[in-house]
Amino acid sequence: MPKSTLAILLCAIALLTGCSSVGTSSSTPDPVPPTGDITKVNHIIYMLQENRSFDNYFGQLNAYRQSQGVTTTVDATPANASQLSYDGTTTFTPFHMNSMCVEDMSPYWNESHNAWNHSDHTSPVPALDGFAHAAGGDSRVVGGFDINGRRVMGYYTDQDLPYYYFMATQFAMSDRWFSPAMTNTPANRLYAMAATSQGVVNKPLTNLTANTIFDALQAAGISWKNYVPDYPNGSSLKGFAAYTKYQGTNIVPMSQYFTDLQKGTLPQVAFIDRDSINKLDEHPGAGVDVQKGAAYVKTIIDALMNSSAWKDSIFFFSFDEFGGFYDHVPPVQTVSPDGIKPVLGTNDVCVTGNTSAGGPLDMCDFDITGYRLPNFVVSPFSRPNWVDHQNMDTTAILKFIEKRFGLQPLTKRDAAQPDISTMFDFANAPNMNPPKPPNQPTGGACYVNALP
Repeated sequence: MPKSTLAILLCAIALLTGCSSVGTSSSTPDPVPPTGDITKVNHIIYMLQENRSFDNYFGQLNAYRQSQGVTTTVDATPANASQLSYDGTTTFTPFHMNSMCVEDMSPYWNESHNAWNHSDHTSPVPALDGFAHAAGGDSRVVGGFDINGRRVMGYYTDQDLPYYYFMATQFAMSDRWFSPAMTNTPANRLYAMAATSQGVVNKPLTNLTANTIFDALQAAGISWKNYVPDYPNGSSLKGFAAYTKYQGTNIVPMSQYFTDLQKGTLPQVAFIDRDSINKLDEHPGAGVDVQKGAAYVKTIIDALMNSSAWKDSIFFFSFDEFGGFYDHVPPVQTVSPDGIKPVLGTNDVCVTGNTSAGGPLDMCDFDITGYRLPNFVVSPFSRPNWVDHQNMDTTAILKFIEKRFGLQPLTKRDAAQPDISTMFDFANAPNMNPPKPPNQPTGGACYVNALP
């Protein structure tokens, strides 16, 4: 992505607040404090779908917000966004995806660092110029279609995902919500459970010893459940001792969620795992349709909104990591959760002759987030049309749970997150009677062997 030298330097300096593709930031800390009493919240639910960047889903959100007569303060895809093709002959610019499916790509450690800075993966300077190169390389390895990586620049609009656009505008959302680690799904889901991956950057080979948020809740006598569509193997707790300990009691099939809502037995905290087995997780790949995934999410949130639990619930919705898609805002500096270094393979960046130059930002450690994620926060307490600009990652949800129930931080990572109570008005509950969300169409084209 072309940038002037000055812009790149400004962007590097601005890592603590994020920056746009031209090296400046539209984001400032939100000054409005939360109002009212957080203990009015009796149910906190969070759910992570799979592998989408903020620009891929919400890069066009300001146009929709303008059409609804609300503020256009989202840090959306800039007009000069671009990526150089894998073969270096073409410059790709953002384009509207016609297909609701797209060829897969890898957001693993190496590809994520390639996206950060193609010529020097461990440089502290975020050139953000290797997204297409990484995706094109993936396609060439597996014999795919998009061998130059143009698909990273595809985006959806409110015409494709009207439900998500409505929810992100009617309720609260953040344009500085990052995945916890600059790597793929397993590590980021571990962070979502325990605010650390204990060095894991790919898949855990043994159970982690870290306590999860659910261990802390159990010890405090706070009710909780993990609802799992692909029960029990699809649980994000599988890498922890809690998986065996609580399977069948707190770790339950997804159908139990709807039963609990009907019976008024929703626990105080719940995590909903993605439905990969039925291809409803929105992960890039053949047959995985984003419209069908969004429609599935709608059934889950609709059930909450139509239940007795709605009046005192908060539902955090996001994705686990960016999936390899372009995003114009670089990951931001954060803190290592526990000082454990990434456990890397022999061919990984930071191992094979390419190590961090040191300094305030170590690209070979866990003191930088992953890329931005789509998100919204559904609740009667959500501030309508609110856009939060504080830098945060998914572990901010854990900090919010800890604040509500008087728990200690799990690691230095969740302790360092901002207080996202700013998204809520507990005193007035402005969304107690929200408008009915629009239907989510599911009839879009679905192919992976052509663009757009």
